[in-house]
Amino acid sequence: MEPDDADGSLDSWAQFCSVSNDLLGCDGDLSVGPRLAPVVADLCARGLATLVRDYFIHSLEETFRNNAVKKFWQHFHPYCNASAVDRIKFCVKEHWPEEILSRALEDICLEKSYQEKCVLVLVHALQSYEDRTFKRKFKVVDCSSSLMPRYQLMVSSVLLTTLPLSFPEILNVYFKKKLEELSIIMAGSYESDQLGNQEFFKSSDTSDWHSGMDIDGQEVSESSCLVKNIGKVVRDLRCLGFASMTEDAYSSAIIWLLKSKVYELAGDDYRVPVLGCVKKWIQAVPLQFLHALLIYLGDSVEYDSGSSGLKSPLASRPSSFPGIGVPSEALVRWHMRLEYFAYETLQDLRIGKLFEIIVDYPESSPAIEDLKLCLEYTGQHSKLVDSFISSLRYRLLTAGASTNDILHQYVSTIKALRTIDPTGVFLEAVGEPIRDYLRGRKDTIKCIVTMLTDGSGGNASGTGNAGDNLLEELNRDAENQENADYDNHANIDEKQAWLNSESWEPDPVEADPLKGSRNRRKVDILGLMVSIIGSKDQLVNEYRVMLAEKLLNKSDFEIDSDIRTLELLKIHFGESSMQKCEIMLNDLIDSKRTNSNIKTSLLKTSQTVPGQEEAEISHDVLDATIISSNFWPPIQTEDLVVPASVDQLLSDYAKRFHQIKTPRKLLWKKNLGMVKLELEFEGRSMQFTVAPVHAAIIMRFQEKSSWTSKTLATEIGIPIDSLNRRISFWTSKGVLTESAGPDADDHTFTVVDSMSDVNKNSIANERLAEYQMTEEEGESSVASVEEQLKKEMTVYEKFIIGMLTNFGSMSLDRIHNTLKMFCIAEPSYDKSLQQLQSFLSGLVADEKLETRDGLYLLKR
Repeated sequence: MEPDDADGSLDSWAQFCSVSNDLLGCDGDLSVGPRLAPVVADLCARGLATLVRDYFIHSLEETFRNNAVKKFWQHFHPYCNASAVDRIKFCVKEHWPEEILSRALEDICLEKSYQEKCVLVLVHALQSYEDRTFKRKFKVVDCSSSLMPRYQLMVSSVLLTTLPLSFPEILNVYFKKKLEELSIIMAGSYESDQLGNQEFFKSSDTSDWHSGMDIDGQEVSESSCLVKNIGKVVRDLRCLGFASMTEDAYSSAIIWLLKSKVYELAGDDYRVPVLGCVKKWIQAVPLQFLHALLIYLGDSVEYDSGSSGLKSPLASRPSSFPGIGVPSEALVRWHMRLEYFAYETLQDLRIGKLFEIIVDYPESSPAIEDLKLCLEYTGQHSKLVDSFISSLRYRLLTAGASTNDILHQYVSTIKALRTIDPTGVFLEAVGEPIRDYLRGRKDTIKCIVTMLTDGSGGNASGTGNAGDNLLEELNRDAENQENADYDNHANIDEKQAWLNSESWEPDPVEADPLKGSRNRRKVDILGLMVSIIGSKDQLVNEYRVMLAEKLLNKSDFEIDSDIRTLELLKIHFGESSMQKCEIMLNDLIDSKRTNSNIKTSLLKTSQTVPGQEEAEISHDVLDATIISSNFWPPIQTEDLVVPASVDQLLSDYAKRFHQIKTPRKLLWKKNLGMVKLELEFEGRSMQFTVAPVHAAIIMRFQEKSSWTSKTLATEIGIPIDSLNRRISFWTSKGVLTESAGPDADDHTFTVVDSMSDVNKNSIANERLAEYQMTEEEGESSVASVEEQLKKEMTVYEKFIIGMLTNFGSMSLDRIHNTLKMFCIAEPSYDKSLQQLQSFLSGLVADEKLETRDGLYLLKR
């Protein structure tokens, strides 16, 4: 370069720097712009265009950083430097941070706008030189066209590199407060119009957001102005390079608002559907706001427009929204996003309260239906399974919960989950912990039978009638499912089979691979109950014992409900399994007819035979239940000497029966049945319903008023310890008094003299009424299933001990298989593995056997 050229370049550069400083200084003046063009042209002619551009951008950055950026962040220093407690005080202040944010954005945007004009001055100077130049030696066009994007990048870089950590938090607070304010306005219109005629945010009238015009009605004008202010803040933040941060902030605020609304609508009321209201609210409030905001920002392009770019794969043809019409692509995406979050939020809320929901089932059916729709939308079934199993183990499967409560919760769980998943896949996973726990409880079988047969469904309150028991409901479910199963599989033609194959879907990932889909086609509640027990024979045996106990304690012959229950059970277990139970009921029917005939015959005899009418006790007071003992469970027998008058009555009845039913004879079980007594005290009486042994005791006091325990036990024919236990019933009622006898172990019992003494001596001090013997005061008439099993298994005890003597130790399975293999003669071994384990546990308790590492061996 020649010296003159160098001097000329330096002079031009100095002039360029001077004009730039005048243009970009604190008191910048755009009027100096024309002076910049010749200087820039001279420098470009000397090949210094890149240097000109770099210097100008650098000067802009220095000015922007030292003036605008520094002032911008100073507005937020009080909040950024405050403690956590003081920040909460900032957040609750009215008009914070909207006033500060609006003022700060206004100042920095003014500065940025002026600098953009300065950039345009330089761009104009560069383009003027280009127009005068025929040869593009220095490619000036590239330099001028890249200036504005480079400036925008510089602005964003400076702001982001100086960004306080609390600024995103400030934006979140701003959008939450503004959207909460907006939602109150918009929700008011939504509730008043009920989505019928929403007048706010018309999609076609975009000019309203740029003009100051009122939109029909005060509420619409207020919401329009509010959205305009929010939109202005969003637009300014975008211009400064905070587009992503801004969208995250108002997205977070919308999601927070939606979550609050879901919690508000759902709450703890499970009797009202919520999902529909949430979806309507999404369209009425957040989508209306987003639609208006996108229009204001110029981002709302109609979905069917050619400039909308790629269409959403999830909604190729979106429907119109109330007050919006055809939505834009961005609005469709927002709609899907908000609905998914609403489904997921409501789903998580309902899953967290699923235990309470199932406790209230079927009143909580709306909540179950909402949960079903949510899970179909989100597909997060595994979350339900894991959460509910955890709740069950913590709240239900504990020692403090009664077996009855656990079973009722299990039945409710079956019904509720059957609504959510008719295939029963998730019920398998959820129900397995309950079934495993119930198998370890001794009273499980008895409670299941009670639920299936008791008219109150096993409730302690006893409310309900005979038609309300669980079995009838299960029978209706089974019939419906069997009909559906028949329709799906019986006599289907090839065309229907092809259609069925096209609609086939694989099992969910939560499904147990060891159980085929056909096994899940029908959720049978009774079948699930039997799976807890392990064998239907055990359930039938328990039902047989409970039925026998119930029939033997009946004071009448009304068995209609028992017959209906038996018929329903025969549907599930087969007639052969319930044959003995059917014979037991037939015995009651025959007893009613035979009893009537015998009593009529005895009454006629007493009228024709002289002296019979003087009998102490009328034959009319006796009702006999005549059973076929071979078909009933083992009956508990006990020797009992009844008073002579009663014995004569039984004898007359037995003789008449033998005459009518020759050669059959009656064998009385004198310890079974019920006796209604009326005790008179000085003209007043008390009525009792008691067992025969209690009646035999108190009737002896008609002969004399005082008895010693030994003498009375001998008279009645029962052991003295049994007498002392039974006579306590009368002493507790205050009818008898107890005093010391001649011996230490012999007590004297005396009948009270008057009614006042009865009331005085009565422990419970009960009112005068009919006393009904409670269940605790009575004793079982039939041997329990456990007692029968122990008696039956005693036959195999010597064989088991012999095996262990020869082999040393054996596992449960090996003992079971050996008994099945060798015990084939009468009585043949037909017990289940669970029954054998229960019997072996009894031998261990009796210290005849011991267990070691899962093996049984003889006790040493």
